[in-house]
Amino acid sequence: MTVVIDVQGLHKEYGATVAVDDVSFSVQEGEIFGILGPNGAGKTTTVECVEGLRVPDRGSVRVLGLDPRRDRAELTQVLGVQLQDSQMPERLKVAEALDLYSSFYRSPADWRALMEQLGLADKATTPFKKLSGGQQQRLSIALALVGNPRVAVLDELTTGLDPQARRDTWELIEGIRDRGVTIVLVSHFMEEAERLCDRVALIDSGRVAVIDSPATLAERAVSEQRIQFRPTASFDDALLTSLPEVTSVIHRGDVVVVTGNRDALNAVISVLARNQIVARQLRVDQGSLEDAFLELTGRGARNGSAHGDGQGKGER
Repeated sequence: MTVVIDVQGLHKEYGATVAVDDVSFSVQEGEIFGILGPNGAGKTTTVECVEGLRVPDRGSVRVLGLDPRRDRAELTQVLGVQLQDSQMPERLKVAEALDLYSSFYRSPADWRALMEQLGLADKATTPFKKLSGGQQQRLSIALALVGNPRVAVLDELTTGLDPQARRDTWELIEGIRDRGVTIVLVSHFMEEAERLCDRVALIDSGRVAVIDSPATLAERAVSEQRIQFRPTASFDDALLTSLPEVTSVIHRGDVVVVTGNRDALNAVISVLARNQIVARQLRVDQGSLEDAFLELTGRGARNGSAHGDGQGKGER
């Protein structure tokens, strides 16, 4: 596939603080590529170098073959950016903002159609200050897309949104990718990355820990399974604890919870079947992207709402 973003050996310091340390990755055409990590990991500094908003101390960046520093004017015509903390004049209306931004581009999208697609048509004459948080996020996405970009960078897309607004926004992003836009998604929400991203780069302390698909990373992180079920008959725990695949068996009322390695599920189900016991309401908890990050970096990235790692919050 065609590489649309190529970052090699990116390094950025702020005084004595190393924000980005030898970061390298590539983004392929048509994919959603996630840059994930906890607050202060260097995510925002990395994408600001990609966008041309910051100049790296060393390393190279190319976006569609363009140098963000040397080819800044041309880059703005093909790269859309949704910043981590986007603010607009309080009285500026939705339609006015989109009309204004579209005038900056040679071949803009139809901003009226974009407003409709993003569910903002009924807010066309609403001032920015009267929009809800979710509506402001939709507007920021619309402004990132109004230039008809080939690549869009979305930084902390759903921070501060309620669960329903977050899922609605995810559906919008999937639709944008289906239109052929390559997306770089900066986030610390593991659930968001698992839902949207084709590949992710896990960044910690300014360095790339690993790059792979969310599913592959989660699978690699699985060190044990937790199996819950309601047995159709009582049994001696030794039936399961004697299995080499099982590390523990506990009871929570009529629910049995078994912990074991990757092969525990098959072993447990097989031995129960041999003893004419059925595991009802079976549930298996597997590894997740959060588990992968914790295993690779020794600390977790939050699954809940939190601030991003932007400069405005004292972190990069």
